[in-house]
Amino acid sequence: MRSIATAFLLSVAATAASAGGIVNVTFVDPDHFYDAGTTKHEVPDNLKTIETHLKELGQRYLPDGQVLNISVLDIDLAGYVKPLAGSAREVRVARGATDWPKFKLRYTLEANGATLKSGEETVADMNYGRHGQSYLYTNRDPLRYEKQMLDGWLRSHFTDDY
Repeated sequence: MRSIATAFLLSVAATAASAGGIVNVTFVDPDHFYDAGTTKHEVPDNLKTIETHLKELGQRYLPDGQVLNISVLDIDLAGYVKPLAGSAREVRVARGATDWPKFKLRYTLEANGATLKSGEETVADMNYGRHGQSYLYTNRDPLRYEKQMLDGWLRSHFTDDY
């Protein structure tokens, strides 16, 4: 009996995990982004992290059957890059002033072959340093400000629960 209940719960969990909308992300001319990272290794890692995060948000917040296509036109990460004293390395400094994260996005939300919403806008969070510690992202997450900003943007544009 226990194994049947366990199998049922696993089936329900798998179904719930697969439910949700789909987000497709395209980075348009990423070599010309204002600031997507500081090194040749950091930029592709950041883009992959942003893409994965947006796809997870779609799974979490969009209804099943909806498809959100996002073209990322520009990225400006929170903070600024400063040379590390006595080293060839650089560090990103985020002080919460005029160095807020900004993304320029073009998007189309579709369902059943129809366009529900589309637009192009610059998403920015000028108060990123004042939100406090999010339970979702730790201080060790280098893209915590960008993720938090994208969470708010997606929820405010495409859900009723924000």
